[in-house]
Amino acid sequence: MLLASNLVDNTFLRQYELKIGSEMATIEYAQQERKIFLTKLNIPQAIASESFVEDFLKVVLEDINEKNISVVPTSPPIAKFIKRNRRYKKMLPVGIRI
Repeated sequence: MLLASNLVDNTFLRQYELKIGSEMATIEYAQQERKIFLTKLNIPQAIASESFVEDFLKVVLEDINEKNISVVPTSPPIAKFIKRNRRYKKMLPVGIRI
């Protein structure tokens, strides 16, 4: 399980970062008013596993939820994850369906 304390919201580069050893996984985003558009998921091959991706997305979505911001997933893997995990659907803005 990933620790939320290891997650970095790099606002300068507009991406969430999680470093595992010498590898860094990122989710790029664009923020507009009270919405965050999750645009690209970057997972290095060395740490790519389905369980890692799911844990990483959970940690990022929990951080966004704490900030009370709506999520618009424009990256297909992120949209697929939200579709499979109903508890995150409440974070979608009104009118957005996955």
